[in-house]
Parts: sequence; structure tokens; C-alpha cells
Amino acid sequence: MNDLRELKQYVGAHARGQRIQNYAAVLERIRHDEDGPGSWVGEWAAEGERLGRAGQHLEACRHFIMARFPFVDGPARLAALDLGLASFERWRRETGQDIHRLEVDLKGGRVVCWQSGLSSTDRRPLLLLMGGNVSVKEQWAPALRIFRRLGFAAMVTDMPSCGENSLPYDADSPGMISGLLDAVEDRARVRETYALAMSFSGHLALRCASADPRIRGVLTVGAPVNGFFTDAGWRPRIPRVTIDTLVHMTGVEEQRLFTELRGWALTGEELAALDIPVAYVASRRDEIIPPEDPGLLLRKVRRLRMLEHDDVHGAPDHVVETQLFTARSLLAMRGGAVPQRAALAVLAQLARIRGRFG
Repeated sequence: MNDLRELKQYVGAHARGQRIQNYAAVLERIRHDEDGPGSWVGEWAAEGERLGRAGQHLEACRHFIMARFPFVDGPARLAALDLGLASFERWRRETGQDIHRLEVDLKGGRVVCWQSGLSSTDRRPLLLLMGGNVSVKEQWAPALRIFRRLGFAAMVTDMPSCGENSLPYDADSPGMISGLLDAVEDRARVRETYALAMSFSGHLALRCASADPRIRGVLTVGAPVNGFFTDAGWRPRIPRVTIDTLVHMTGVEEQRLFTELRGWALTGEELAALDIPVAYVASRRDEIIPPEDPGLLLRKVRRLRMLEHDDVHGAPDHVVETQLFTARSLLAMRGGAVPQRAALAVLAQLARIRGRFG
């Protein structure tokens, strides 16, 4: 059974990131994590169904995504995930979005992506977007339009064992990224790939970048690096929802979890060997990522840009500042190759959002 207090605490960052305006009212109606009225799934899904009936399918999708948070643990959350996928598909089709489904079979399972801008005749640099271990690709897919305006082919996918990704989450998971690049190399300039990867997927991207030279830059928010995996003294602080999600994703029982994860840590030598720009957003009060992880990046990564917030994991109170930092860092990584007018338009759009909601 999920800790309801933790669910309410940690879903806020995701709700605010998707601009769900009424999330506090939904949380007030939730009294348990079983089934039916008053339950986590029941209340989020009821709001999603109401929005769907009103024709607000993207907003409905976002509420169904919250209903399946933090991961699918039974029929109710599986149904919520399916409703979210159906709502996203309806929004995509009815609004004529230039966002297309892409399925890639890799060793161990199938990876489903959304993409915009892949073309065999107009191959662009690739922007690969991934959410964290409690989010799904539909949360991020609407942003693909922004990256296409910046001159990228852009694709978003789930982490292994999240959403529609049937690959296992294990020590070989960074290879998923290389497999995706192989799959689209005829439709994008994959030797110019930039990874915008949140939290635990940021760790995957950094590990992949240490072995795959096609990744030319990594941008991440609150990614575990080393201490999360190796520091036994930090583990009692890690929220229950994070531990439960990792147990679910890896299939490793809790007693053996960190014995398994220890080998996933990036060493100082591996980080020092990275010859690419890395942009990292850290939170001083992060309850998941120990402070030694951003500290190690500061000491070892040669081409690092870091933004630090006085906030908790994911910096939910600094969403727009993080968006601006990420956009500027991506433009800096691409250098003069980004169309100037498109870049300025995106930054102006983010600035308007900051003025409206900041």
C-alpha cells in the first residue's frame, strides 16, 4: 500500500510542471489508496473523465497520468494509464499535432516513443527527451513542438519499466539510448544527439554518454550520480515512494536493492572523462539526491553548467526558472547552429509564462 501522505507530497512537482491548476482540490478529496470514490486513482480519474467529456483531452490525459502515479501496481492504475494514452491520442488527432508514434524493438522488449521531425530527406540533430522513474512520456510529449522549432528532430520515451516501455530496468539500461539512436540514424543526425533527461533518466543519459560519443550534451534535473547508489548513510532519508518505485522497476527485493544498484554509480574518473557539456539543476533540500552528487559533478565534469535552487527534489517551486536555464543551456550547446529567431521566440515564450505564473 502506498503512503498517501508521500503521494500527495511528491505529486505536486509533476502537477505543477504540467500546469494542473486544480490539483490541490483533487488532493483534498483523496482519503485512501484503494479503489472507488475517495481513492487516489478514483478521484484523479473522475476529474480526467470530466475533462474528457468537456473535450479537454490533453488536460484529461494529465489527470489520468496523475491517477497512475507513481507506477502501475494493479488493475486500477493500469486502467488509468490506458485512459491517459487514449486521451493523448485523441488530443493529438483532433488538434492535428505533428507528433507521431514510433515503436522500436530492442533486445529485451519494446520501446514506444513520440517523435516530431524525423525525416529521411531532412535529417536534423536529435533531441532525446526522457522523464524520471515516476513519469510517462505523455507528460513531456507536447514539448516536442518547441524543440522542432529550434531545428531538432525530437523524440520522447519512457524509462525502462515505465509507461509503455517493456524493457527491464537494470545495469544494461543505458544501452536503450544507444539502441534508439541506431533505430533512427536514417532519419536524424544522431551523431549530434542531445539528451534532456530528468532525474533517474539523467543518470541513464550520463552513463550512456560515457560510452556513446554520439551524445553531444546532457541536460538533467536532480539526477543521481554516485552517492545515491553508494552512500548507506543517506538511504534512510530516501522517501518510501522512491524505494517502492525502484523495487517495482528493477524487480529486485528491497533487502537486495542497493547491493544491485551500487554498481550503477558513476565514478569520478568516468565523469572527468566526459568531453561534452552537461547542464544540471540541483536542489539544496533534495530529499532523494544527496548533496555529494552535484558536488561530485562540480569537481569532476569539465564543461558543467549548474543551477541550484533552494527547493526540494525536482524544484517544483522553480519550474519556469528551470525551463529558462534548460533552454539557454541547450542553445549554448548547439552554438550558432540554432536559428536565432526561433531561439529568441522560445525564450520569449518562456519569459511570458514566467510573467504569468511567477
